[in-house]
Amino acid sequence: MPDAPEDRGEATERPAEPRTRSARSTKAKPASEPAPKEEKPQPSVAKVPTAPKRAGLKPELAALLRLRGVLDDRRPAFVRQAAYRYYRIGRDGAWRRPRGLQSKQRRHYGYRSEVVRIGYRSPARVRGLVPSGFAPVLVSTTGELERLDTKLEAAIIARTVGTRRRLVLEEEARKRGVHVLNPIVKGETEA
Repeated sequence: MPDAPEDRGEATERPAEPRTRSARSTKAKPASEPAPKEEKPQPSVAKVPTAPKRAGLKPELAALLRLRGVLDDRRPAFVRQAAYRYYRIGRDGAWRRPRGLQSKQRRHYGYRSEVVRIGYRSPARVRGLVPSGFAPVLVSTTGELERLDTKLEAAIIARTVGTRRRLVLEEEARKRGVHVLNPIVKGETEA
């Protein structure tokens, strides 16, 4: 019989047994495990509240904030008349309404840039909030930090505050759990 595996010198195949998870895990473990280290008791430290990254807004305000982002993307760049012609007009991007009698921009000719109108405004209830949802509050003393609502308001340290006092304000804000929008000292980066 030339078809038999014995004649050709081939080994007969045995069905492979399925390997179980425990069989694999026992091979990976070392023969002797080191004894677990004894943990030293840590001294109790007062828990410092962490500043929230986003404001605790109600769902309807959060939806309006998302809508504001969509409207911001759709809003055209409002270019002042003749800004392309004169550097002194176009350099700062300030808007002035076109008032000329024959102004094509005032008469809304299609090839001219858009004119500022009320329909481009964002929803009134979220107007003035920063993108994270906080209402910015200008702060220059620790007393002003104490009056902030940490869930809805964030601090902007005034530009007139010097570096030494600014560092004190930032440390005080960190202890109170107040979000600072313009910190010098950046927090730990998230991994």
